[in-house]
Amino acid sequence: MGRRKWHAPRHGSLRFFKRKRARQQKGRVRNWLHYAGEPHFLGFAGFKAGMTRIAYEEDNKTNPFFGKELMKAVTVVEVPPLVLFGIKVYEKDDYGLRSVGEVLAKDLNKDLARKFRMPGAEYKSDEKMQELEKLIKPEHEIRGLFHTQPNKASVPRIKPDIIEIPVSGGANAKDRLKFAKDLLGKEIRIRDTMKNGTLIDVISVSKGKGFQGAVKKFGVRLQGRKNRKGKRRVGSIGPWKPNRTMYTVARSGQMGYHQRVEYHKRLMKISESPDEVNPKGGFVNYGLIKNDYVLLLGSVPGPKKRLIRLRKTVRPSNIYLDTEPKITYISKQTQQR
Repeated sequence: MGRRKWHAPRHGSLRFFKRKRARQQKGRVRNWLHYAGEPHFLGFAGFKAGMTRIAYEEDNKTNPFFGKELMKAVTVVEVPPLVLFGIKVYEKDDYGLRSVGEVLAKDLNKDLARKFRMPGAEYKSDEKMQELEKLIKPEHEIRGLFHTQPNKASVPRIKPDIIEIPVSGGANAKDRLKFAKDLLGKEIRIRDTMKNGTLIDVISVSKGKGFQGAVKKFGVRLQGRKNRKGKRRVGSIGPWKPNRTMYTVARSGQMGYHQRVEYHKRLMKISESPDEVNPKGGFVNYGLIKNDYVLLLGSVPGPKKRLIRLRKTVRPSNIYLDTEPKITYISKQTQQR
């Protein structure tokens, strides 16, 4: 018999490094691409409800199925309104972004007390805003402080998530600050920031699978029948020299619960009618959708009820040119078994 042929790990040991648990469950956005035009926010957030399938007419002219009706899977993300409870101003220096100042809204949601110490009665929001307007410079970056409303969705918790979303567009930082000032303390809906048919990026934390071995984690081949040191392990962890284990060797460790970014997810539909997508009995392990929702083409990392962050893509593409897809059918077949 000849020697067994070596097979590369199925998932690729070099694709993601380092494989460790995410710091936070809500996902972290490291980069934003600013767009021109009227001032607007660059992202949003929602809760993953489940998946279904739709039929739509393919409108990509480079696709061989152009003009034909296709049936594909979509992810349903419930997007209750976000509340803009604060504005933060940053200045960029050699070490990154440095906070210049911030201002909070007058009437804050009581649930925010579960996240940070609330300002007292002596806090004057109008005075803080005037001080911030005096410090503003054209090169400053304006970001909105938002909190989610999980109690409005089918998520069994009260404590909100706090996220930062930059303001883009406008002639300078003063225009962007004025835009955020007019919306301070109000609810923002996804239709105010995104449009149907656009390509967006999805940031979330994947489903956690705990501590796993090399076979499950990297897909290495099982050892032969006569191997006496173990079957579900790699045959060798490296040569004698260099006398260390290289990071390219498939080893056991944490699997899942990793920060992931998926680029160019097409936003198929933004809707305010939950009855269009709610199956009989609701989504398994989630329930019924009660607010606005979006349909994203394909799958999204993370389990149900996980916070999903949506961002205007940082890799612009002219494939669809912001054309709105024509959806002919949305499956509402029950998912109960």
